[in-house]
Amino acid sequence: MVALRGKEIDAFLARPDPGRPIILLYGPDAGLVRERADALLASAVDDPNDPFSLVRLDGDELSAEPSRLVDEAMTVPLFGGRRAIRVRAGSRSFASGIDTLAEMPLKDCRIVIEAGELRPESPLRKACERARTAVAISCYPDGERDLAKLIDDELRVSNLRIASDARAALMALLGGDRQASRNELKKLALYAHGEREVTLEDVMAIVADASELKIDPIVDGAFAGNSAAVETEFAKAMVAGTYPGMIISAAQRQAAWLHKSALAVAEGTPVSTLLDSGFPRLHFSRKGNVEIALRNFNAARLVAIIEQLATTALEMRKQSALAAVIAQRALLSIAANARRRG
Repeated sequence: MVALRGKEIDAFLARPDPGRPIILLYGPDAGLVRERADALLASAVDDPNDPFSLVRLDGDELSAEPSRLVDEAMTVPLFGGRRAIRVRAGSRSFASGIDTLAEMPLKDCRIVIEAGELRPESPLRKACERARTAVAISCYPDGERDLAKLIDDELRVSNLRIASDARAALMALLGGDRQASRNELKKLALYAHGEREVTLEDVMAIVADASELKIDPIVDGAFAGNSAAVETEFAKAMVAGTYPGMIISAAQRQAAWLHKSALAVAEGTPVSTLLDSGFPRLHFSRKGNVEIALRNFNAARLVAIIEQLATTALEMRKQSALAAVIAQRALLSIAANARRRG
C-alpha cells in the first residue's frame, strides 16, 4: 500500500517517482490539492498550454466509460513529447480504470487525480493505494509548522521579515485552505513593500479584514443546529462579498476538527480539554457553540458530513453561478441534521 505521509510527501513532490505516474491527491484542503496538482502537471509536460500535452477529464463522466482513461494514457502524441492527464474526481467511481492502468506500462504520461475527502474504503483511494504504479497523497489543512514555513517562504520572496506579534496574529488568521492563505500572504507582502519588516499593524490592516469575514458564526451555527443564525449570517457574508467557497472550506475544516475531537471524546478525553487546546486555538466566543456541536454529532455522523461537504465543494466548482445557493443549502442541511442528534 502506498499512501505517503509527512516528509515522504515533500520528497515525492520535489522529485516525483517516474515508476509511479498515477498520483491521487485528496483531502479537505481544496487549495492544497489544486496547488500540488498544478506543480505536478507543470513538471510533467513540455508545454502546459498545449492541449495535446495536457488532457483534462471529468471523473463523473469517466465513471460511465473508465476505459477512456486507459485510452488517453496510452495515446502517443503525434509530435512526441511528454503528456499528462488531469482528472477531477466527482461522486462516481472510475476505479476500474485505475486497476487496468496499474497493470500497463505508461511511457511519458503522468496522471494526476484531484479529489475531496475520501474514506479509506473509497474505491478510488483503495485502487490507488494498492497499485504498484500509483501513489495516494492526503491534503489536510496546514498545521502550525506548515503554516510557519508558508509564511516565511512567501515573505522571503519580498525580502521581508515579520515581527513576533505579527506572526502570532497571522498564524491565527490563516490556514484551512493553502491557496487562500498564499493569496493573503501575497497581499500582505505587497502592502509592506519597501519596508524591512511586517508589523502587527500591517497584518490587522490587510489580513484580518480579509480573513475574519464573519464565517465562524455561519459554520458554528450550522453545527450547533441554529438554522436562523446560518440564514442571517450567510446573507450578511454575501452582501459583504464573501466567496461561498471560503465558507464551505471553513465548514470542512470544522468538520475535520470535530471528527477528530469526537474520536477523542469517545476515548475518554474531556470536552473541556479539547476546547482549551489544539491549533488554532478556539476563540472564547466560539466555545459554547462548538461544545453543542460535539454533543450533536458523533464520529460516524461527522464522516457523512465531511463527505457531504466535499460533494458540495465539487458541485460549487461545476456550477459557479449557483455557488451561493449550493453552499447555503448544504449548511442548512447540516443544521437540520444537528437538531436530530440521534
